[in-house]
Amino acid sequence: MEAPAAPVGVSAAITGVEEVSPAETAILRWKLAVWQQYQHVLDKTTPHVLRRWIGFSVVAFIYVLRVYFLQGFYVVSYGLGIYILNLLIGFLSPQVDPAIAADDGPTLPIRASDEFRPFVRRLPEFKFWYSITQAFCIAFVMTFFSAFDIPVFWPILLFYWVVLFSLTMRRQIAHMIKYRYVPFTFGKQNYQGKRPSAEESTSLPVD
Repeated sequence: MEAPAAPVGVSAAITGVEEVSPAETAILRWKLAVWQQYQHVLDKTTPHVLRRWIGFSVVAFIYVLRVYFLQGFYVVSYGLGIYILNLLIGFLSPQVDPAIAADDGPTLPIRASDEFRPFVRRLPEFKFWYSITQAFCIAFVMTFFSAFDIPVFWPILLFYWVVLFSLTMRRQIAHMIKYRYVPFTFGKQNYQGKRPSAEESTSLPVD
């Protein structure tokens, strides 16, 4: 997992690149310790995919519930939807686009005789989860400020988002069909070692 970058100025101040007072140094050391603890928690959650997405579902449900009861902040929700769509495209796209990849570069196999290569996402699953969860948390905080509650006819925003989602997914699916790849783990080819034949099995020594 590639962790988010440390807060600006913390590492530089601790290493002595910038001259700061003892009080500022203590505060920066405390910030660095908190950041390192935060990174440690993120590292521990990396293998727990199901639990992470269950936690995200809870966060998303709380946000939807709040927007429903407030009957507002539709522009915030629209912006959140556009951002989620952008993340989804990165999650479904290969790291190396077959349409622009060099002839000698790594490409996706398109024939049965081609060498199998695992699908590598442009946006890894952990970064996708982290970014979408962070986006919902920020949007939730924004609902506490009336300045972001811009009056708008929400069915129009919903219609725009559905049209944009449909066109984007249509283009993405066409890209998958053209270059014959599936951005999911199920149905992928798995290598299995050569099974011993019946003669080899009977010839094995018995203790």
